[in-house]
Parts: sequence; structure tokens; C-alpha cells
Amino acid sequence: MKEYEVYSSLKVPKNSKIIVRLDGRSFHKLADDLDLVKPYDGNFYRVMANVCEDLFKEFSPSLVYAFSDEISLLMDKVPFDGRIEKIDSVMASFTASSFVIHYGVDFKKPPAFDSRVIPISDDDILKYFRWRQDESWKNCIASHGISFLKSKYSNNEANDKINGLNSSEIHELLYQNGINLNDVETYKKRGIAVYRKNKKVHGFNKKDNKNQVSYRSYVYIDWEVPKFNGEFFENLIW
Repeated sequence: MKEYEVYSSLKVPKNSKIIVRLDGRSFHKLADDLDLVKPYDGNFYRVMANVCEDLFKEFSPSLVYAFSDEISLLMDKVPFDGRIEKIDSVMASFTASSFVIHYGVDFKKPPAFDSRVIPISDDDILKYFRWRQDESWKNCIASHGISFLKSKYSNNEANDKINGLNSSEIHELLYQNGINLNDVETYKKRGIAVYRKNKKVHGFNKKDNKNQVSYRSYVYIDWEVPKFNGEFFENLIW
């Protein structure tokens, strides 16, 4: 019956980089079930940061980037011999399990994530993460916009008022009402990133009988992500 597993041999091209993007399934409903603070729930983001760190340590990507319930992993070394079914299923299940462990509550319905594999060229890596960071900013504007309107109107009225407004118009609406999005925390605007950084270590070389400096890498959770640029990716520890 092995011949019926027609998709099991589907693989990403050899020696290629990929991005694996994970998205929470029906997390709008989950947010209601968990009674999350709107527009941003600090505990939810702490959990997502812990999930990203778990993913980084388990699968060794070059970068994990997240905002809202979306996570993107930049993979320089493709796991599972490039088998797409394996990558998608294991990463999605691992992410959901990590989320449940770190949240530590009884869920009304088991949370789940979907997963997709995106082949990426070196030239398009920056474009991809700029695109997702732009989405993070749009999400920030929309979240604050609907939260503000729901503080003034019923849910239906708020939804009607925000429909048809673009990001600039929502931004202006908030500004006119004393909410300056430039002042909100960076992670709400630009997301969270997990990657490796080097730290300087001072030691003593007994063989040469002298002090020496070495560098060791460590996993870093960045809550102050810069606007993505070429220099950021050039400095990643691949």
C-alpha cells in the first residue's frame, strides 16, 4: 500500500533555502476563549516568544520572526531531507504543543497551527521579511483602530466604521483622538525575532599562559526588532 502515499516523496530542491510559515488556526475564536486583552495581550506575546525560542532550538533556523499568531522560520539547512510533508506536519504539531505547554491553561478546543513551505532565493529573503514586517505594522494599525472604535461604539457599529478605511486613514483617526502609534512598544509595530548573537568571553589560556578573548553565540529574543534591511541579514549567524 506504500504506493498510495503519492505525496510523501515531494521534496524541496537540494541545496536551497526555504521559509516555513506557521499560522494559528481560528485564533480569533481562540482569543475570545482566552479573553485576551485588546489590542495586544502581553502574556500572549510572551508565550509566542517562548514558542519561537523552542522552534529555534529544535530546528536550528537562521531566523525566527513572528507577529500576531504568525511565525516565519528562515531555514538555511533544510530538515528531514527536504520532505515537505514531514516539514509541515512536524513543525505545525511541534508549534501547537509548545504553545499549549507555555500557555498552561485548559483550552476549550485544542489550538492548532497550519504550515507551508516557501522556497526562497538569497535575493528575495529581505523582500519576504520586509513584506511580513509591513503586515505586522498594518496589523498594529488595524488592531488599535478597531479597539479604539469598540471603546466608543457597539461591535457592529465599530466594524462598519472601520470597513473601507485604509491604514493611513485609521492612523490619522487614532492620532486625532490622542493615540500616537509611534509611541507604542516596538514589538507591537515590528514583531519579535529570535536569532543568534555573539558575546565576548574573557578567559585564560593556560597553554600560552595569557589572557584571551573569544566569542560564543547564544539564542537572542529581540523585542526591539529594527526595520529589516540588508545589514541585518548580513549580520545573521548562519
